[in-house]
Amino acid sequence: MNYKIQNSKKMNLNKTILVGRLVSDPETRTTPSGQQVSNFRIATNRIWRNKEGEKQESVEYHDIVLWRRLAEIASQFLTKGSLVLVEGRLQTRSWQDSSGNQRYRTEIIGERIQLGPRSAGKTIPEEVKKSPQEKIPIIDEDENKDEEEIDVKDIPL
Repeated sequence: MNYKIQNSKKMNLNKTILVGRLVSDPETRTTPSGQQVSNFRIATNRIWRNKEGEKQESVEYHDIVLWRRLAEIASQFLTKGSLVLVEGRLQTRSWQDSSGNQRYRTEIIGERIQLGPRSAGKTIPEEVKKSPQEKIPIIDEDENKDEEEIDVKDIPL
């Protein structure tokens, strides 16, 4: 993707790409207007070594919302433990709970998904097969440990 930045004061970008596993099966429902919406959570992990060389791991959980055809695909082919790539945007909702407290939830509104390896017994529909698939690169942080770190000041934006 090439993003041309002409005037940084006018440039805004809200883009998220996550690869993770579903924590539970998607919950899919139909809105009163007839649109399908699917909600699920995925877990992503980060593994690194601390200064003493000990392996460390942290896990983050992300709330995903898919609409229309993506919601249908998710409900048909994703289950707990499925690997999925979600590309979308961040959105924060707010509401007042029953106690009168203001509550917030930040979600990823999915605009594209890529299914991981399919489970036994599930087939992929033709329209999903025909859509262009991108390969998900595997980047091993340990392979690049001898390279210099990138300084944010060196990025030409």
